[in-house]
Amino acid sequence: MSKKDSITKSYMQNKETFADACNFLLFGGRPVIKPESLEPLDPTSIAISYDENGVPIPTQKFRDILKRATLMKDDRASYLVLGIENQSEVDYAMPVRNMYYDASHYVGQAEAKSREHRKNGDKPETSGEFLSGFHKTDKLTPVITATVFFNSGEWTGPRSLHEMLDADEEILKLIPNYPLRVIVPADFREEDFSKLSTDFRLVMECLKYANDKRKLGEIIREDESFQSVARRTADVINVLTNSNIQFKEGEERVDMCEAIKGMLNDAREEGLEKGLKKGREEGREEGREEGVIEEKITVANKLLRRGWTIEEIAEILDVSTVDVEIWINDQTQN
Repeated sequence: MSKKDSITKSYMQNKETFADACNFLLFGGRPVIKPESLEPLDPTSIAISYDENGVPIPTQKFRDILKRATLMKDDRASYLVLGIENQSEVDYAMPVRNMYYDASHYVGQAEAKSREHRKNGDKPETSGEFLSGFHKTDKLTPVITATVFFNSGEWTGPRSLHEMLDADEEILKLIPNYPLRVIVPADFREEDFSKLSTDFRLVMECLKYANDKRKLGEIIREDESFQSVARRTADVINVLTNSNIQFKEGEERVDMCEAIKGMLNDAREEGLEKGLKKGREEGREEGREEGVIEEKITVANKLLRRGWTIEEIAEILDVSTVDVEIWINDQTQN
């Protein structure tokens, strides 16, 4: 797992950040999902595939983050299973991947219901209940998977299952679609940032403007929130934007304004040093060229005094006759 994947996975494990991202994507920023209602779930699942002989092959799959949310509506509790997949690069099979995770979890829930009935000695009322183990009154918990794109670029991958299918409109109407729910910083409008209530907003802002250093600098200077940023958020911003900001050991909160100033000063000094180095190199090259020309002028005048023609001098020095005439005139005037 890359450093970006590791740090974003750890970052999104936080209940407040997880709830903030889900509320933004699913409910337009309304605080429907409360951080305190979230319970971690086992992110592993077992899938069954088959070899060429039809022999089942169990395969273990790992999701990034999976949590159970309890929602209170009209004094009645309802439940959701929420998953988040973190992407630092575009995955062009993401709709299928997330659909697979959701379907696998539904299969797991149905199997758990069947085991529970057997354990409790519940008698099936119909042959269908007997065969499947899933009873008529059983219900499943809704599963929703979101994707967070931790990248400043555009999401160029498909955003639905239909976009991945090689089929015309008539066929597509027959096939249930699966939309990809994805948070993409580049898609954010200015008013969208206010729909986030945690430091997750700062991460999204920094990613959106990561390639516009001037705009990014303005945002960080003008937004007081950047004056006291949780260290874990600062670390995420640092890694994702390749800022190479140096933080003090043991700091729990970071003043990103001061950190950015230091980074920009270092960048200016580095740029100045590069500029001076380039200038010295160009100066040496120019000096070498001037030295060669002066030498050719001296040779041209010597050859002229020995009776060589301008054409012969130009040919031997690999220059134009016009250059030779100018050199000779300049030398005569001096």
